[in-house]
Amino acid sequence: MPPSTDSSTAPAPTTDDTWWRSAVVYQVYVRSFADSNGDGTGDLLGVRDRLPYLRDLGVDALWLTPFYRSPMVDGGYDVADYRDVDPMFGDLADFDVMIAEAHRLGLRIIVDLVPNHTSDAHAWFAEALAAAPGSAARERYLFRDGRGTDGELPPNDWESIFGGSAWTRVPDGQWYLHLFDPAQPDLNWQHPEVRAEFEDILRFWLDRGVDGFRVDVAHGMVKQDGLPDVGYSSATGQRQVELLGKARLPYFDQDGVHEIYRSWRPILDSYPGGRMAVAEAWAETPQRLARYVGPDELHQAFNFDFMDAVWSVDSFRKVVDTALAEAAVVGAPTTWVLSNHDRQRHVTRYGDGEVGLRRARAAALLMFALPGCVYLYQGEELGLPEVLDLPAEVRQDPSFRRTGESRDGCRVPLPWHGDTPPYGFGPDGSTRSWLPAPTTWGPLSVAAQTGDPASTLELYRAALRARRAHPALTAAPADAEPATMTWLDLGPGVLAFARTGPAGAAALVCAVNLSGAEVHLSGHGEPLLASAPLTARDGGYVLPVDAAVWFERR
Repeated sequence: MPPSTDSSTAPAPTTDDTWWRSAVVYQVYVRSFADSNGDGTGDLLGVRDRLPYLRDLGVDALWLTPFYRSPMVDGGYDVADYRDVDPMFGDLADFDVMIAEAHRLGLRIIVDLVPNHTSDAHAWFAEALAAAPGSAARERYLFRDGRGTDGELPPNDWESIFGGSAWTRVPDGQWYLHLFDPAQPDLNWQHPEVRAEFEDILRFWLDRGVDGFRVDVAHGMVKQDGLPDVGYSSATGQRQVELLGKARLPYFDQDGVHEIYRSWRPILDSYPGGRMAVAEAWAETPQRLARYVGPDELHQAFNFDFMDAVWSVDSFRKVVDTALAEAAVVGAPTTWVLSNHDRQRHVTRYGDGEVGLRRARAAALLMFALPGCVYLYQGEELGLPEVLDLPAEVRQDPSFRRTGESRDGCRVPLPWHGDTPPYGFGPDGSTRSWLPAPTTWGPLSVAAQTGDPASTLELYRAALRARRAHPALTAAPADAEPATMTWLDLGPGVLAFARTGPAGAAALVCAVNLSGAEVHLSGHGEPLLASAPLTARDGGYVLPVDAAVWFERR
């Protein structure tokens, strides 16, 4: 398919402006999804080739991790050119082909936006390094003089998320701020050129037809005036990153970020088809997180508390109640996330092996039954575990070099078919893969699971079909009476609730057994879907340990 000569007219899949309120969004880690040319790296044409798989899975949209021109120090989150595609992923023509085909198949495209920092290979930063201290070029970033007799100490005690100081000294003696890797210098969002640049970047991609943005480090950008010390650091026994989402830091969740999003919302609203933005934001309270969402700011914010819930009724119920209450205050749906490219896969978090997989399957049915929007991470529909034994020499996460912690284990390329690595990741005959896959993944491949009613892939497919079709789970328009959710008491260790839709329609009951022993359930209707086989007994059904079931009640 040739690229469009007028990408600004790329059609959206439908005209529903509220699609994002109940969408199932599939995160594509582009580098690890599908390789079209055999070089061992996933690319945009690989995404294009696999779009029918995602359509048939039943998702509504794809979120693509950064594919922009980059030195790839941090997997593309170090952007050198926000308006171009890195050659390892293709080119702009490939992007146009991919998004046109996605829209033709009814899929929307959300792209990552990285506004807190650029790459040190960005033209602006090169200009800043070549300029003198106090120059206009340096004002786009956060350059400061150091402390100490000769400025030999960093300007303050701020730490990088990846470990170590958040400051790096340049040859002329000044220091620049990088809350992540030194190759990711933070921008100065008090500078009008920075604000104007990103407004133009938004329009560039909206004109090419993108349906939304995932805003990376949405709680960053604005720093507290004066850049004051935090007051504690690794030297005192506590890393500052441990307070992320628990306390206010002078470099995160400052009130000024909301002014930025209020300037972006009219741009999004000026395009047809319900263009949206979701915040990757960490805040010390749910109330502060809710501030990122509203009719004059962003459409959604990720609910990471759901990802952090432990395997207990109390933990999940507290997270769900808090998220739904805060979402109701701002009039927006909440989001549910079990895994992403920055966190250990939930099969492994839940215990790994058979236990972890059982719980992951049950958690999926729980998540799909909740009201709101769902974000899936590629491979969770296959039940992939974290790869814990990657050799040090192949790991590429910059945090690994600074702290020994690595996110590479959740970024191993997907297994598509075959019995040996890389399992069809590239074209037929290709044996290259930028990270090695385990030799045990053959039974987890897409081909191996397709058609097997007991597989995790077919469970996801069935759940997403039911979620889209069942009147108790489908979302009502924003101005209509929404489907209701009511908690049920089905005994100790059982998390259960009912979803009811329009009058006269069947209700859906979701029950998850977290008790540690099988439970007998009766009087809730007929099973619609279960994460593990049920046994009929005494007019009801026995729900196994670490399993979930959907009953349809009329």
